[in-house]
Amino acid sequence: MNRKVIATAAFFGFTGIILGAFGAHGLKKIVTPELVATFETGVRYQVYHALFLLFIGSTALLADKTKKVILALVVAGVILFSASIYLLALNEQLNFFDFKKIGWVTPIGGLVLIIAWLILFINVLKKK
Repeated sequence: MNRKVIATAAFFGFTGIILGAFGAHGLKKIVTPELVATFETGVRYQVYHALFLLFIGSTALLADKTKKVILALVVAGVILFSASIYLLALNEQLNFFDFKKIGWVTPIGGLVLIIAWLILFINVLKKK
């Protein structure tokens, strides 16, 4: 389980760095500064959760079952939150679908990420 969690953390980490570089250098040429800031929010939360998963995969405080639940929640949360933000920021450039129609998934993704942290909090408090 730890290998899977840390591999996912590494994936979110390196893709977050790539997307951050794109946002800082390439995106400024094609969207407004407000949309760049929006995109950077998605990157920031993706990288935060890469670090979170590194901790989850490295700690002995949690059972594998709990790590599996947290991993699933973080993956779903990053996809719903960060990926939806990326698509919303690039909505004008991606002419095949109006991503504003699915903007409602962003706060759901944020809630899923909060639940993952809450599970960590509860499990740490239950430890003797």
